[in-house]
Amino acid sequence: MVSRALLRDRPDFVRQSLARRRHDTSVVDEFLRADREWRAAISALDEDKKERNRLSAAFAAARSAEPASLESLRDASTLLSVRIKQNESAAASLERKADSVLTEMPNVLLDDVPDGADFESNVELRRVGEQTSFEFAPLPHWEIGERLGILDFARGVSLARSRFTVLRGAGARLNRALINFFLETNVAAGFTEIVPPILVNRESVRASGHLGKFADLMFSVDDGALFLSPTAEVQLVNLHRGEILESDHLPKLYTAYTPCFRQEAGAAGKDTRGLVRQHQFEKVEVVAVCSPDDAARLHQTIVDQAESLLQALGLPYRLVLLCGADTGFAARKTYDLEVWLPGQQTYREISSCSDCGDFQSRRAMIRYRADAADKPRYAATLNGSALPVGRTLLAILENYQREDGAVTVPGVLRPYMDGATAIT
Repeated sequence: MVSRALLRDRPDFVRQSLARRRHDTSVVDEFLRADREWRAAISALDEDKKERNRLSAAFAAARSAEPASLESLRDASTLLSVRIKQNESAAASLERKADSVLTEMPNVLLDDVPDGADFESNVELRRVGEQTSFEFAPLPHWEIGERLGILDFARGVSLARSRFTVLRGAGARLNRALINFFLETNVAAGFTEIVPPILVNRESVRASGHLGKFADLMFSVDDGALFLSPTAEVQLVNLHRGEILESDHLPKLYTAYTPCFRQEAGAAGKDTRGLVRQHQFEKVEVVAVCSPDDAARLHQTIVDQAESLLQALGLPYRLVLLCGADTGFAARKTYDLEVWLPGQQTYREISSCSDCGDFQSRRAMIRYRADAADKPRYAATLNGSALPVGRTLLAILENYQREDGAVTVPGVLRPYMDGATAIT
């Protein structure tokens, strides 16, 4: 959530950020108007409460006065109590209105985020590894998987609906190998492993910034009281919701494997084949909770961690800095890692690593105290995929395919597959 103080003190700065996102800037004026009305209502309410205290004191001092005087004070006190109750309700309504505007307002971008209207303005920073080439025409992963009998798209549709897939045999084993490899590598790097609930409540998705305009992307149960998690970022960010942490316990570094669920997996007619966009997918997530001064360093740590997994798997990729219009709602700066897919002759996103500053912690009331005598400050949160399992699996199928139809198993995964060197 954007700071109220920032909106009051530097509204033009927030408008500029919203414009860079191609977002409606009028929400700033809408908030300021609601905020002024709320503060005026609170000020009037405070005056009414002072008057109530004055009347109470006058009533106590006039107990021996004429009955008419006492009755007059009593009537004035009764009328004032009714007005206070009405004004409290009005102030609460105005505060909800201001909060509603804030809830729908995206994070303020950092200055070094490039300008741009869409993904075509994202800035490529570097490429790692040569694009895989073959002496034969490479196939897309869905053809490879179906020929090997390890991806069953038809039965996924039969069991659920489109954009659900069944993995079988060596495909399921490779899937599990990736999960274990990602988790063990992240834990070795200092991240604490978490096994969270898959269902999350409304407050959790609100705090992480996934409720509101993103509610229609999630599967809900129990009449909307619970949601199937769209990403473990939700659970990991909310581990410390409502807490005040001590600075010597920071940073908090977490990793978790979870299934993830999203209703709308891309635009209609786009990525309808294969594993790129599924309604159910699996991901290993990393999250950091830290002091704001440590955010930039840990952002790089999360990027490095995701890159180390791609490098260990021998997958060529590129690092991209997202432009303002392509940066996610809760993020103030995001790096994407895009893996090379030779079967499709393109780079595709495989990890987003985002610095959210104190945007999520303001919603979740995650604070820390630098010193016992200090006033609590809002923490910073960061997150990244390290890595999505399905997209990594498809990248392996396309980059390690062979002319004989088999797929070579990357060396780092062979211990998780009983030493198997290939899927045939």
